[in-house]
Amino acid sequence: MTAGTPEAVDRLGLRLDAEDLHGSLRDPVMASMELLNEVSERYPEAISFAAGRPTDAFVEPEQIERYLAAYRRFATARGHGNGAERIQRTLFQYGRTKGVIHDIVARHLAVDEEIEADPEAIVVTVGCQEAMLLVIRTLCVGPQDVMLAASPYYVGFAGAAGLLDVPVLPVRTGSDGIDLEDLRRRIREARSRGLRPRGCYLVPDYSNPTGTRLGLATRHELLALAESEDMLLLEDNPYGLFGTDTRLPTLKSLDRAQRVVYFGSFAKTVMPSARVGYVVADQPVWRAGRPDGLLADRLSVVKSMVSVNTSSITQAVVAGKLIENDFSLATAVAAENRRYADNRECMLQGLAARFSAAGPAPVTWNIPAGGFFAVLTMPFTVDDDLLRRSAAEFGISWVPMRHFYAGGGGHRQIRFSWSSVTTDQIEEGLDRFAGLVQAQVEER
Repeated sequence: MTAGTPEAVDRLGLRLDAEDLHGSLRDPVMASMELLNEVSERYPEAISFAAGRPTDAFVEPEQIERYLAAYRRFATARGHGNGAERIQRTLFQYGRTKGVIHDIVARHLAVDEEIEADPEAIVVTVGCQEAMLLVIRTLCVGPQDVMLAASPYYVGFAGAAGLLDVPVLPVRTGSDGIDLEDLRRRIREARSRGLRPRGCYLVPDYSNPTGTRLGLATRHELLALAESEDMLLLEDNPYGLFGTDTRLPTLKSLDRAQRVVYFGSFAKTVMPSARVGYVVADQPVWRAGRPDGLLADRLSVVKSMVSVNTSSITQAVVAGKLIENDFSLATAVAAENRRYADNRECMLQGLAARFSAAGPAPVTWNIPAGGFFAVLTMPFTVDDDLLRRSAAEFGISWVPMRHFYAGGGGHRQIRFSWSSVTTDQIEEGLDRFAGLVQAQVEER
Protein backbone atom coordinates (compact mmCIF):
# COMPACT_ATOMS: atom_id res chain seq x y z
CA MET A 1 0.00 0.00 0.00
CA THR A 2 1.51 3.31 -1.12
CA ALA A 3 1.65 6.23 1.31
CA GLY A 4 -0.80 8.94 0.29
CA THR A 5 -3.34 6.62 -1.35
CA PRO A 6 -6.94 6.76 -0.05
CA GLU A 7 -6.48 3.32 1.57
CA ALA A 8 -3.39 4.46 3.43
CA VAL A 9 -5.07 7.67 4.57
CA ASP A 10 -8.09 5.79 5.88
CA ARG A 11 -5.89 3.37 7.75
CA LEU A 12 -3.93 6.15 9.39
CA GLY A 13 -7.11 7.90 10.44
CA LEU A 14 -5.57 11.34 9.88
CA ARG A 15 -6.72 13.91 7.34
CA LEU A 16 -5.02 17.29 7.09
CA ASP A 17 -7.08 19.98 5.42
CA ALA A 18 -5.05 21.81 2.76
CA GLU A 19 -6.74 25.05 3.83
CA ASP A 20 -5.15 24.66 7.27
CA LEU A 21 -1.63 24.52 5.82
CA HIS A 22 0.45 27.59 5.04
CA GLY A 23 -1.03 29.76 2.30
CA SER A 24 2.22 29.88 0.33
CA LEU A 25 1.67 26.22 -0.60
CA ARG A 26 -1.26 27.38 -2.75
CA ASP A 27 0.70 30.21 -4.31
CA PRO A 28 1.14 30.06 -8.11
CA VAL A 29 4.90 30.36 -7.55
CA MET A 30 4.96 27.00 -5.79
CA ALA A 31 2.70 25.53 -8.47
CA SER A 32 5.13 26.63 -11.17
CA MET A 33 7.97 24.65 -9.62
CA GLU A 34 5.73 21.59 -9.34
CA LEU A 35 4.75 21.98 -12.99
CA LEU A 36 8.33 22.03 -14.25
CA ASN A 37 9.23 19.02 -12.14
CA GLU A 38 6.16 17.18 -13.44
CA VAL A 39 7.02 17.90 -17.08
CA SER A 40 10.65 16.89 -16.59
CA GLU A 41 9.70 13.59 -14.94
CA ARG A 42 6.88 12.66 -17.33
CA TYR A 43 8.73 13.55 -20.53
CA PRO A 44 12.42 12.85 -19.91
CA GLU A 45 13.15 12.59 -23.65
CA ALA A 46 11.97 16.14 -24.33
CA ILE A 47 14.75 18.60 -25.15
CA SER A 48 14.73 21.11 -22.32
CA PHE A 49 14.96 24.82 -22.96
CA ALA A 50 13.46 25.15 -19.47
CA ALA A 51 16.37 24.21 -17.24
CA GLY A 52 18.55 27.12 -16.11
CA ARG A 53 21.29 24.88 -14.80
CA PRO A 54 24.93 25.08 -15.90
CA THR A 55 26.43 22.71 -18.44
CA ASP A 56 27.86 19.33 -17.36
CA ALA A 57 30.46 19.42 -20.13
CA PHE A 58 33.35 20.58 -17.97
CA VAL A 59 32.88 18.59 -14.76
CA GLU A 60 34.14 15.20 -13.63
CA PRO A 61 34.00 13.44 -10.23
CA GLU A 62 37.77 13.64 -9.76
CA GLN A 63 37.53 17.41 -9.44
CA ILE A 64 35.87 17.09 -6.04
CA GLU A 65 38.87 15.27 -4.57
CA ARG A 66 41.26 17.71 -6.23
CA TYR A 67 39.47 20.76 -4.87
CA LEU A 68 39.37 19.28 -1.36
CA ALA A 69 43.10 18.60 -1.54
CA ALA A 70 43.77 22.15 -2.73
CA TYR A 71 41.84 23.55 0.20
CA ARG A 72 43.64 21.34 2.71
CA ARG A 73 47.05 22.38 1.35
CA PHE A 74 46.07 26.03 1.45
CA ALA A 75 44.69 25.78 4.98
CA THR A 76 47.79 23.96 6.20
CA ALA A 77 50.19 26.42 4.58
CA ARG A 78 48.58 29.43 6.21
CA GLY A 79 48.39 27.74 9.61
CA HIS A 80 44.62 27.51 9.49
CA GLY A 81 43.50 25.70 12.61
CA ASN A 82 46.98 24.74 13.83
CA GLY A 83 47.47 21.67 11.71
CA ALA A 84 45.79 18.55 10.42
CA GLU A 85 43.73 17.92 13.56
CA ARG A 86 41.97 21.26 13.31
CA ILE A 87 41.41 20.88 9.56
CA GLN A 88 39.86 17.48 10.25
CA ARG A 89 37.47 19.06 12.75
CA THR A 90 36.66 21.79 10.24
CA LEU A 91 35.67 19.24 7.61
CA PHE A 92 33.84 16.76 9.84
CA GLN A 93 32.26 18.75 12.65
CA TYR A 94 29.62 21.44 12.86
CA GLY A 95 31.07 24.62 11.43
CA ARG A 96 31.04 28.30 12.13
CA THR A 97 27.58 29.70 11.35
CA LYS A 98 28.93 32.48 9.14
CA GLY A 99 31.03 29.98 7.23
CA VAL A 100 34.60 28.71 7.17
CA ILE A 101 35.63 30.15 3.78
CA HIS A 102 34.40 33.72 4.29
CA ASP A 103 37.94 35.10 3.91
CA ILE A 104 38.44 33.15 0.66
CA VAL A 105 35.11 34.44 -0.67
CA ALA A 106 36.26 37.98 0.20
CA ARG A 107 39.46 37.48 -1.84
CA HIS A 108 37.43 36.20 -4.80
CA LEU A 109 35.16 39.27 -4.65
CA ALA A 110 38.18 41.57 -4.62
CA VAL A 111 39.77 39.82 -7.61
CA ASP A 112 36.70 39.32 -9.80
CA GLU A 113 34.31 42.11 -8.78
CA GLU A 114 36.49 44.80 -7.18
CA ILE A 115 34.33 44.48 -4.09
CA GLU A 116 36.33 45.16 -0.94
CA ALA A 117 34.34 43.18 1.62
CA ASP A 118 35.19 42.62 5.26
CA PRO A 119 35.16 38.81 5.66
CA GLU A 120 33.07 39.31 8.80
CA ALA A 121 30.38 40.94 6.65
CA ILE A 122 30.00 37.70 4.66
CA VAL A 123 27.64 34.87 5.62
CA VAL A 124 28.14 31.65 3.65
CA THR A 125 24.72 30.09 3.06
CA VAL A 126 23.05 26.91 1.84
CA GLY A 127 22.71 28.18 -1.69
CA CYS A 128 21.69 31.73 -2.50
CA GLN A 129 18.11 30.75 -1.73
CA GLU A 130 18.88 30.63 2.00
CA ALA A 131 20.58 34.02 1.76
CA MET A 132 17.35 35.52 0.42
CA LEU A 133 15.33 33.90 3.17
CA LEU A 134 17.68 35.21 5.88
CA VAL A 135 17.64 38.77 4.55
CA ILE A 136 13.87 38.95 4.14
CA ARG A 137 13.29 37.45 7.60
CA THR A 138 15.76 39.82 9.25
CA LEU A 139 14.57 43.01 7.56
CA CYS A 140 10.81 42.43 7.72
CA VAL A 141 9.37 42.48 11.21
CA GLY A 142 5.67 43.24 10.84
CA PRO A 143 2.69 43.41 8.48
CA GLN A 144 3.67 46.90 7.36
CA ASP A 145 6.96 45.68 5.91
CA VAL A 146 7.14 44.89 2.18
CA MET A 147 9.76 44.13 -0.44
CA LEU A 148 9.96 45.42 -3.99
CA ALA A 149 11.35 43.57 -7.01
CA ALA A 150 12.09 44.40 -10.62
CA SER A 151 9.35 42.44 -12.40
CA PRO A 152 9.35 39.84 -13.88
CA TYR A 153 11.62 38.34 -11.25
CA TYR A 154 13.18 35.08 -10.07
CA VAL A 155 10.58 32.76 -8.57
CA GLY A 156 12.94 31.81 -5.73
CA PHE A 157 12.77 35.32 -4.30
CA ALA A 158 8.98 35.34 -4.60
CA GLY A 159 8.86 31.92 -2.92
CA ALA A 160 11.06 32.99 -0.02
CA ALA A 161 8.95 36.09 0.57
CA GLY A 162 5.76 34.04 0.36
CA LEU A 163 6.96 31.55 2.95
CA LEU A 164 7.51 34.48 5.29
CA ASP A 165 4.20 36.21 4.47
CA VAL A 166 6.02 39.26 3.12
CA PRO A 167 4.32 40.97 0.15
CA VAL A 168 6.46 41.80 -2.90
CA LEU A 169 5.51 44.92 -4.88
CA PRO A 170 6.46 44.63 -8.56
CA VAL A 171 8.44 47.39 -10.28
CA ARG A 172 8.35 47.80 -14.05
CA THR A 173 11.36 46.92 -16.17
CA GLY A 174 12.38 47.76 -19.71
CA SER A 175 15.21 47.07 -22.12
CA ASP A 176 17.68 48.76 -19.75
CA GLY A 177 16.44 46.97 -16.67
CA ILE A 178 14.53 48.61 -13.87
CA ASP A 179 12.27 51.63 -14.45
CA LEU A 180 13.62 54.14 -11.94
CA GLU A 181 10.59 56.41 -12.02
CA ASP A 182 8.28 53.49 -11.36
CA LEU A 183 10.53 52.38 -8.49
CA ARG A 184 10.35 55.84 -6.91
CA ARG A 185 6.58 55.93 -7.39
CA ARG A 186 6.15 52.47 -5.85
CA ILE A 187 8.22 53.43 -2.82
CA ARG A 188 6.27 56.61 -2.20
CA GLU A 189 2.89 55.00 -2.82
CA ALA A 190 3.73 52.25 -0.35
CA ARG A 191 4.74 54.75 2.30
CA SER A 192 1.58 56.79 1.73
CA ARG A 193 -0.39 53.61 2.57
CA GLY A 194 1.50 53.15 5.84
CA LEU A 195 3.78 50.44 4.46
CA ARG A 196 7.53 50.28 4.95
CA PRO A 197 9.55 49.21 1.86
CA ARG A 198 12.59 47.36 3.20
CA GLY A 199 14.50 46.62 0.03
CA CYS A 200 14.32 46.19 -3.72
CA TYR A 201 15.49 42.92 -5.26
CA LEU A 202 17.02 42.88 -8.73
CA VAL A 203 19.53 41.04 -10.94
CA PRO A 204 21.51 43.76 -12.78
CA ASP A 205 23.44 41.37 -15.04
CA TYR A 206 21.59 39.09 -17.49
CA SER A 207 18.64 38.60 -15.19
CA ASN A 208 16.54 35.52 -14.74
CA PRO A 209 14.12 35.39 -16.52
CA THR A 210 14.57 38.20 -19.07
CA GLY A 211 18.33 38.27 -19.70
CA THR A 212 18.37 42.09 -19.45
CA ARG A 213 21.26 44.10 -18.05
CA LEU A 214 21.34 47.49 -16.37
CA GLY A 215 23.49 50.08 -18.14
CA LEU A 216 26.24 51.86 -16.23
CA ALA A 217 24.37 55.17 -16.05
CA THR A 218 21.28 53.36 -14.73
CA ARG A 219 23.39 51.72 -12.02
CA HIS A 220 24.66 55.07 -10.78
CA GLU A 221 21.15 56.56 -10.90
CA LEU A 222 19.73 53.58 -9.02
CA LEU A 223 22.29 53.96 -6.23
CA ALA A 224 21.50 57.67 -5.97
CA LEU A 225 17.78 56.88 -5.78
CA ALA A 226 18.37 54.29 -3.05
CA GLU A 227 20.23 56.87 -1.00
CA SER A 228 17.70 59.65 -1.52
CA GLU A 229 14.78 57.32 -0.69
CA ASP A 230 16.62 55.65 2.22
CA MET A 231 16.26 52.23 0.62
CA LEU A 232 18.31 49.03 0.48
CA LEU A 233 19.04 47.31 -2.83
CA LEU A 234 19.29 43.51 -2.86
CA GLU A 235 21.67 42.71 -5.71
CA ASP A 236 21.70 39.12 -6.97
CA ASN A 237 24.58 38.22 -9.31
CA PRO A 238 24.57 34.58 -10.44
CA TYR A 239 25.23 35.32 -14.14
CA GLY A 240 27.60 38.29 -14.17
CA LEU A 241 30.62 36.25 -15.30
CA PHE A 242 28.78 34.87 -18.34
CA GLY A 243 28.68 37.73 -20.81
CA THR A 244 29.85 38.53 -24.30
CA ASP A 245 30.13 42.30 -23.81
CA THR A 246 32.47 44.27 -21.57
CA ARG A 247 31.65 43.52 -17.94
CA LEU A 248 30.08 46.33 -15.96
CA PRO A 249 30.81 47.02 -12.29
CA THR A 250 28.37 45.51 -9.81
CA LEU A 251 26.15 47.80 -7.79
CA LYS A 252 28.06 46.67 -4.70
CA SER A 253 31.42 47.73 -6.13
CA LEU A 254 29.95 51.18 -6.92
CA ASP A 255 28.18 51.51 -3.58
CA ARG A 256 29.65 54.18 -1.31
CA ALA A 257 26.75 54.49 1.11
CA GLN A 258 26.26 50.82 2.14
CA ARG A 259 22.94 50.66 0.32
CA VAL A 260 23.60 47.30 -1.36
CA VAL A 261 23.15 43.84 0.16
CA TYR A 262 24.94 41.51 -2.26
CA PHE A 263 23.88 37.93 -3.01
CA GLY A 264 26.35 35.50 -4.57
CA SER A 265 26.16 31.88 -5.62
CA PHE A 266 28.62 29.20 -6.69
CA ALA A 267 25.87 27.07 -8.26
CA LYS A 268 26.53 28.28 -11.80
CA THR A 269 30.31 28.65 -11.50
CA VAL A 270 31.42 25.66 -9.38
CA MET A 271 28.59 23.14 -9.02
CA PRO A 272 24.90 23.32 -8.12
CA SER A 273 25.06 20.23 -5.90
CA ALA A 274 27.46 21.92 -3.47
CA ARG A 275 24.61 24.28 -2.46
CA VAL A 276 26.97 27.08 -1.45
CA GLY A 277 25.99 30.72 -1.72
CA TYR A 278 26.68 33.79 0.35
CA VAL A 279 25.50 37.25 1.24
CA VAL A 280 27.59 40.38 1.83
CA ALA A 281 25.76 42.47 4.43
CA ASP A 282 28.12 45.15 5.73
CA GLN A 283 25.39 47.58 6.84
CA PRO A 284 25.97 48.76 10.43
CA VAL A 285 23.28 47.98 12.99
CA TRP A 286 22.65 50.41 15.83
CA ARG A 287 21.13 49.77 19.23
CA ALA A 288 20.09 52.55 21.60
CA GLY A 289 21.97 55.09 19.50
CA ARG A 290 25.23 53.15 19.42
CA PRO A 291 26.86 50.86 16.81
CA ASP A 292 26.07 47.22 17.52
CA GLY A 293 27.71 45.11 14.83
CA LEU A 294 26.76 44.43 11.21
CA LEU A 295 23.64 43.21 9.45
CA ALA A 296 25.65 40.05 8.70
CA ASP A 297 25.80 39.32 12.44
CA ARG A 298 22.00 39.37 12.63
CA LEU A 299 21.70 37.16 9.55
CA SER A 300 24.02 34.69 11.26
CA VAL A 301 21.70 34.52 14.27
CA VAL A 302 18.74 33.71 12.03
CA LYS A 303 20.80 31.15 10.10
CA SER A 304 21.71 29.37 13.32
CA MET A 305 18.01 28.60 13.75
CA VAL A 306 17.44 27.66 10.09
CA SER A 307 20.37 25.47 9.03
CA VAL A 308 22.93 25.80 11.88
CA ASN A 309 25.77 26.03 9.37
CA THR A 310 26.58 25.43 5.72
CA SER A 311 28.36 22.13 5.00
CA SER A 312 32.06 22.65 5.61
CA ILE A 313 32.94 19.93 3.11
CA THR A 314 31.09 21.60 0.25
CA GLN A 315 32.54 24.96 1.29
CA ALA A 316 36.00 23.39 1.05
CA VAL A 317 35.26 22.08 -2.45
CA VAL A 318 34.22 25.56 -3.57
CA ALA A 319 37.26 27.10 -1.91
CA GLY A 320 39.54 24.59 -3.63
CA LYS A 321 38.36 25.69 -7.07
CA LEU A 322 38.90 29.32 -6.11
CA ILE A 323 42.38 28.58 -4.77
CA GLU A 324 43.35 26.64 -7.92
CA ASN A 325 42.45 29.68 -10.01
CA ASP A 326 44.08 32.37 -7.85
CA PHE A 327 40.63 33.24 -6.46
CA SER A 328 39.27 34.18 -9.89
CA LEU A 329 36.12 32.47 -11.08
CA ALA A 330 36.29 34.57 -14.24
CA THR A 331 39.43 32.58 -15.08
CA ALA A 332 37.96 29.29 -13.89
CA VAL A 333 34.82 29.50 -16.07
CA ALA A 334 36.37 30.90 -19.25
CA ALA A 335 35.68 27.69 -21.20
CA GLU A 336 32.10 27.53 -19.93
CA ASN A 337 31.59 31.16 -20.89
CA ARG A 338 32.71 30.45 -24.46
CA ARG A 339 30.27 27.53 -24.64
CA TYR A 340 27.38 29.65 -23.37
CA ALA A 341 28.26 32.37 -25.90
CA ASP A 342 28.26 29.82 -28.73
CA ASN A 343 24.92 28.40 -27.53
CA ARG A 344 23.46 31.87 -27.27
CA GLU A 345 24.46 32.70 -30.84
CA CYS A 346 23.12 29.36 -32.06
CA MET A 347 19.81 30.01 -30.30
CA LEU A 348 19.40 33.58 -31.57
CA GLN A 349 20.45 32.76 -35.13
CA GLY A 350 18.21 29.70 -35.09
CA LEU A 351 15.23 31.78 -34.02
CA ALA A 352 15.95 34.29 -36.79
CA ALA A 353 16.15 31.49 -39.35
CA ARG A 354 12.79 30.02 -38.37
CA PHE A 355 10.65 32.97 -37.35
CA SER A 356 9.88 36.50 -38.43
CA ALA A 357 8.02 39.34 -36.79
CA ALA A 358 6.28 39.94 -40.12
CA GLY A 359 5.43 36.33 -40.92
CA PRO A 360 2.11 34.51 -40.68
CA ALA A 361 3.07 33.39 -37.17
CA PRO A 362 4.95 36.44 -35.82
CA VAL A 363 7.40 35.58 -33.06
CA THR A 364 9.76 38.13 -31.51
CA TRP A 365 12.50 37.85 -28.91
CA ASN A 366 15.01 39.96 -27.04
CA ILE A 367 18.76 39.71 -27.65
CA PRO A 368 20.66 39.37 -24.35
CA ALA A 369 24.40 39.99 -24.33
CA GLY A 370 25.05 37.14 -21.92
CA GLY A 371 23.60 34.94 -19.22
CA PHE A 372 21.40 31.90 -19.79
CA PHE A 373 18.01 33.26 -20.92
CA ALA A 374 15.99 34.95 -23.64
CA VAL A 375 12.28 35.80 -23.78
CA LEU A 376 10.05 35.05 -26.77
CA THR A 377 6.75 36.82 -27.43
CA MET A 378 4.22 34.58 -29.17
CA PRO A 379 1.15 35.23 -31.37
CA PHE A 380 -1.02 33.20 -29.00
CA THR A 381 -1.62 32.70 -25.30
CA VAL A 382 0.95 30.57 -23.48
CA ASP A 383 -0.22 28.48 -20.53
CA ASP A 384 0.67 25.33 -18.63
CA ASP A 385 -1.47 23.12 -20.83
CA LEU A 386 0.47 24.30 -23.87
CA LEU A 387 3.72 23.43 -22.12
CA ARG A 388 2.44 19.92 -21.42
CA ARG A 389 1.38 19.55 -25.05
CA SER A 390 4.76 20.86 -26.21
CA ALA A 391 6.63 18.26 -24.16
CA ALA A 392 4.26 15.36 -24.92
CA GLU A 393 3.63 15.87 -28.64
CA PHE A 394 6.64 17.84 -29.86
CA GLY A 395 9.38 16.82 -27.40
CA ILE A 396 10.41 20.31 -26.35
CA SER A 397 10.00 22.05 -22.96
CA TRP A 398 10.33 25.67 -21.88
CA VAL A 399 8.92 27.96 -19.18
CA PRO A 400 5.75 30.08 -19.45
CA MET A 401 6.74 33.61 -18.45
CA ARG A 402 3.52 34.18 -16.52
CA HIS A 403 5.10 32.30 -13.60
CA PHE A 404 7.60 35.14 -13.15
CA TYR A 405 5.02 37.93 -12.83
CA ALA A 406 3.31 38.94 -9.60
CA GLY A 407 -0.29 39.87 -10.17
CA GLY A 408 -0.45 38.79 -13.81
CA GLY A 409 1.54 39.29 -16.97
CA GLY A 410 3.60 37.45 -19.54
CA HIS A 411 0.63 35.50 -20.92
CA ARG A 412 2.08 35.45 -24.43
CA GLN A 413 5.70 35.01 -23.45
CA ILE A 414 8.10 32.10 -23.06
CA ARG A 415 11.51 31.83 -21.40
CA PHE A 416 14.16 29.87 -23.30
CA SER A 417 17.44 28.75 -21.73
CA TRP A 418 20.49 27.64 -23.71
CA SER A 419 22.81 26.80 -20.81
CA SER A 420 22.47 23.02 -20.44
CA VAL A 421 21.98 21.93 -24.06
CA THR A 422 24.30 21.40 -27.02
CA THR A 423 24.14 23.30 -30.30
CA ASP A 424 22.78 20.15 -31.97
CA GLN A 425 20.02 19.99 -29.36
CA ILE A 426 19.27 23.68 -29.90
CA GLU A 427 18.83 23.16 -33.64
CA GLU A 428 16.64 20.09 -33.15
CA GLY A 429 14.71 21.76 -30.32
CA LEU A 430 13.98 24.83 -32.44
CA ASP A 431 12.71 22.62 -35.26
CA ARG A 432 10.36 20.94 -32.79
CA PHE A 433 9.29 24.28 -31.39
CA ALA A 434 8.57 25.60 -34.88
CA GLY A 435 6.27 22.62 -35.34
CA LEU A 436 4.41 23.53 -32.15
CA VAL A 437 4.04 27.16 -33.24
CA GLN A 438 2.72 26.15 -36.65
CA ALA A 439 0.20 23.76 -35.09
CA GLN A 440 -1.02 26.40 -32.65
CA VAL A 441 -1.47 29.02 -35.36
CA GLU A 442 -3.32 26.62 -37.64
CA GLU A 443 -5.69 25.60 -34.85
CA ARG A 444 -6.63 29.11 -33.79
